[in-house]
Amino acid sequence: MLGMTIAAGLGVLFGWFAPDILRLMGASPAIVELGSDFARIMLGGNITVFMIFLINAIFRGAGDAVLAMRTLWLANAFNIALGPCFIFGWGPFPELGVTGAAVATNIGRGIGVLYQLWHLAGHNSRVRVRLKHFLPDPEVLKTIVTTSGNGILQLVISTTSWVGLFKILSMFGSAALAGYTIAIRIVVFALMPAWGLANAGATLVGQNLGAQQPDRAEQAVRIAMRLNVLLLGIVGAVFVILAYPLVSLFTSDPETLSYGARALWIVGLAFPLYAAGMCFEAAFNGAGDTWTPTRLNFFCFWLGQVPLAWVLADVFEMGALGVFISVPVSFSVLALWSAALFKRGKWKLQKV
Repeated sequence: MLGMTIAAGLGVLFGWFAPDILRLMGASPAIVELGSDFARIMLGGNITVFMIFLINAIFRGAGDAVLAMRTLWLANAFNIALGPCFIFGWGPFPELGVTGAAVATNIGRGIGVLYQLWHLAGHNSRVRVRLKHFLPDPEVLKTIVTTSGNGILQLVISTTSWVGLFKILSMFGSAALAGYTIAIRIVVFALMPAWGLANAGATLVGQNLGAQQPDRAEQAVRIAMRLNVLLLGIVGAVFVILAYPLVSLFTSDPETLSYGARALWIVGLAFPLYAAGMCFEAAFNGAGDTWTPTRLNFFCFWLGQVPLAWVLADVFEMGALGVFISVPVSFSVLALWSAALFKRGKWKLQKV
């Protein structure tokens, strides 16, 4: 109920101001006109993605990780199937253009949420929710808000730093922004298995610290880190070598392709360090030390990545290239700093 309330409030606020948000991000009048309805639907309907992630966290916490995965399969399958139908007006569907992508996304996510609620209502779920559970409980609400505070702040810091990079990139034209967006979409897709490995390590940290086995917790993180570094090292090498062919799958515009390819191979250079940093930060969170990754994100992203991007892009006149370079530099610093704090071992003393 808390999640639904927050999501609904954000949806009304951001949905109403969607065109102004696009303008604030530096979008041209043509892009504002083209994308306002898309932004309104995506921001206004954020409750669907909010609930998918929230309920999937419930499933994973209860040990139903497979159920969480099935939810994402179902939601994305409908999104992929309905996307071209609403964009191009296939069959009985209206032709909505760019707006159709937002409609399809929210329908797909909404179906995923209904699937989750079906399980929570009692179908093969380890956690069963009944009407009596919807009564407000001040103590539970306080615990949720207190526990989630640093986690929310971590995500706010990292998300707003990306917004800052987009704002800086908007100074160099739509092609730079579009190319970077394509590159980051590819990167995020590639990072999904890595996040899974990092979260597995975090789960094992919590379990082993709870069992008074700190050495085994550390070993679990190191195993997860080695696998993650190997995985992302290979992916990063592929991105460096095949940047142009990969980006060309999503655009034929020469200028956008050039920006996107440069962004992809530059970001891909530091993939092994991203892998290590993910595992270390996840380990801190798994140990209950949520303040350490929050502090790391603040210094490396807000005080590091965004100012560095602006200095390289504007002061040193490197343009969009400077923004691209700031990403691997900041994440590399984050990984090395995380490694040093992990080695000190204070995270083992947290009460889980």
